[in-house]
Amino acid sequence: MTLQKRRDVNMASGQQWVLVEMVQALYEAPSYHLILEGFLIVWIVRLLFSKTYRLHETNKLTEKEKEDLIEEWQPEPLSPKETPNMTYDVVTGPPSHKIVINGKECVNFASFNFLGLLDDERVKQKALSSLKKYGVGTCGPRGFYGTFDVHLELENRLAKFMKTEEAIIYSYGFATIASAIPAYAKRGDMIFVDEAACFSIQKGLQASRSLIKYFKHNDMEDLERLLQEQELEDQQNPRKARVTRRFIVVEGLYINTADICPLPELVKLKYKYKVRIFLEESMSFGVLGEHGRGVTEHFGVNIEDIDLISANMENSVASIGGFCCGRSFVIDHQRLSGQGYCFSASLPPMLAAAAIEALSIMQENPEIFTTLREKCTYVYKALQEIPGLKLVGTKFAPALHLQLERSTGSRESDVQLLRSIVDHCMERQVALTLARYLEKEERYPPPPSIRVVVTIQQTEEEILKATSCIQEAALALLK
Repeated sequence: MTLQKRRDVNMASGQQWVLVEMVQALYEAPSYHLILEGFLIVWIVRLLFSKTYRLHETNKLTEKEKEDLIEEWQPEPLSPKETPNMTYDVVTGPPSHKIVINGKECVNFASFNFLGLLDDERVKQKALSSLKKYGVGTCGPRGFYGTFDVHLELENRLAKFMKTEEAIIYSYGFATIASAIPAYAKRGDMIFVDEAACFSIQKGLQASRSLIKYFKHNDMEDLERLLQEQELEDQQNPRKARVTRRFIVVEGLYINTADICPLPELVKLKYKYKVRIFLEESMSFGVLGEHGRGVTEHFGVNIEDIDLISANMENSVASIGGFCCGRSFVIDHQRLSGQGYCFSASLPPMLAAAAIEALSIMQENPEIFTTLREKCTYVYKALQEIPGLKLVGTKFAPALHLQLERSTGSRESDVQLLRSIVDHCMERQVALTLARYLEKEERYPPPPSIRVVVTIQQTEEEILKATSCIQEAALALLK
């Protein structure tokens, strides 16, 4: 017998032996075990060959019924039935200290040009030389040939100015905090937010899909109550608590109320309840503090106690875009997770160069922050006790609010009444503006108000003229 035949015989005998063993095992197995296995086999076969859905029986419509349904159907309108009548005040030229609106030159009390750098000759020359070198834009996000040397220089300068490890810049100020929040907070996380938080923060919260709890404006007792409630919930479910991140999101200087956040108390609550603090400083960067570093310098709080600081460069720096700064491992995370950073075209190089020059001026002339605070205090005192209007904000705020002491009962009527005051002042060459809100999308819409913006360029005479115009309009219209 050949070797191959021997192998075939051995294999056949082996298979017969396995078959005998299986038959013997079936005879020796308990009956309930065989029944259970048979049931499972039948169930598996049924699942494999059965359909996952059933076709429901439908009644066929006649041609007349189809025509009737088509005739009755009305499409949804593409726009609201009542389109608001939008009117615009057209600006000619730069919105600097003197602004030309609808062909009339006015003193500017409306633009957020706090430090007057928008019309600074050094900043303009730097932007112009950069324009000649790099062109108008970048035509690409930072990760796709949109990173220029001036971007890296600006990030380095911002980090050194704020005394943090690293900074990251965005090309759009609104998108900065709106992108930063969802870069860290995800579904299942917990965020505690001040009720007066600005609209960009609200959009960031919405994008994060986290659980949001609002506390009363600048009310630390209400915030601690929410933190204590969360602590009790965590004790009941420690497994979930270990994977849940918690954040407090506040503004350094609130744009909607012109109030300063109580940062020292927030830092105490941070360490007591193990939460992270995100600080939005668009209104306080370049305003508060001896060197304009914001609310941390104003209160003397160690900047390392704040997990993330965000601000735009569209106010004090007189440029475009925004930045976040903090520890390196925190900032680096945004380079792949910050949507506004990853998917938007990067900041035009000429605006980055302008921002660098503005930072140089801020560092060379720290007295401008003292001048701004003095102007803010002077305007705050001048606007006190205007009949029919209530001044809202702190004396250090460069953008104050004038609200009606008594509402007419209708928000629309309140807005029209305040608009009449703005128009009265504009006729007398004083440019003011109404605070605008997307009322249907705001979580807590602030009351209608006139916003009065302070800059270092405004003279005492111009401030008295503006106050006199507002008072005159209030006496004439608020009877």
